[in-house]
Amino acid sequence: MTETVIKVENLKKYFPIKGGVFKKTIGNVKAVDGISFEIKKGETVGLVGESGCGKSTTGRTMLRLLEKTKGNVYFKGKDIFKLDKKELRRMRPKMQIIFQDPYSSLNPRMSVSEIVGEALLDHGFATKKDVNDKVMETILECGLASHHVRRYPHEFSGGQRQRIGIARALILNPEFIVCDEAVSALDVSIQAQIINLLEDLQAEKQFSYLFISHDLSVVKHISHKVGVMYLGSMVEFAEKRELYSKPLHPYTKALLSAVPIPDPTLKRDRIILYGDIPSPANPPSGCKFHTRCPYKTKRCEEEIPEYRDVGGGHYVACHII
Repeated sequence: MTETVIKVENLKKYFPIKGGVFKKTIGNVKAVDGISFEIKKGETVGLVGESGCGKSTTGRTMLRLLEKTKGNVYFKGKDIFKLDKKELRRMRPKMQIIFQDPYSSLNPRMSVSEIVGEALLDHGFATKKDVNDKVMETILECGLASHHVRRYPHEFSGGQRQRIGIARALILNPEFIVCDEAVSALDVSIQAQIINLLEDLQAEKQFSYLFISHDLSVVKHISHKVGVMYLGSMVEFAEKRELYSKPLHPYTKALLSAVPIPDPTLKRDRIILYGDIPSPANPPSGCKFHTRCPYKTKRCEEEIPEYRDVGGGHYVACHII
């Protein structure tokens, strides 16, 4: 049986809204509002949804870069929010992140050798004498050349910078990596190279990925399972083929209807969602999607739908299913 690397249970992350003379908390932005899923060894879970739905906040909270409001995140059976500073520091090398922007996530004053090798020295995984060999091995593995170690970030293209970010995440030999829009800032041809690199590394080292993206085509290519988020909540979660061939939630259907078809002779029936996305500081009552759903009923406006398994590990939160 495949080992579960990450397990998320009813995770919530709220950001307080301060107001008044004394800056008291007058409300909360419910960025992540009670989501649950798990990722097994060697598995990629894609996380999709519109901007502001809580995807990146989910990834950062899972790594404890942000403190939770409620819920649990287990890494190989250990609740990371119950670890003290020393225990958390020992676990950090096993959980890494590839940031969205390869331009702002690299220190412009540090060379590639320093950027990639810094974590090795910081965690005591190598001496100064040995770190260069490890850095060289890792950047070659990520598709860079040996002479790149002496260069600085401004001397590289976007795709090369993202490879540096990947090398920085990989050098500690992690077991779980959050790819936060890791290819969204890159040209399509470079995206393909980075995705192939991530897949090759996963096949070789059995990494587990949380792959956050807006691009449903990319997610379909790289993921084993896909979760769809709307306004901080998980509305559907299933195996990739199941979700793309038989989407159940109206929001998932609308997202998939917007994916371009490469064949110009084929046409897809677009589902247009009208209205604006509600504020996560003041979400609608009942089903959060009912303000834009073409199939809503009175029940949808009043009652929060249960997030349930409708068969074969296909989870959905919808009254009409």
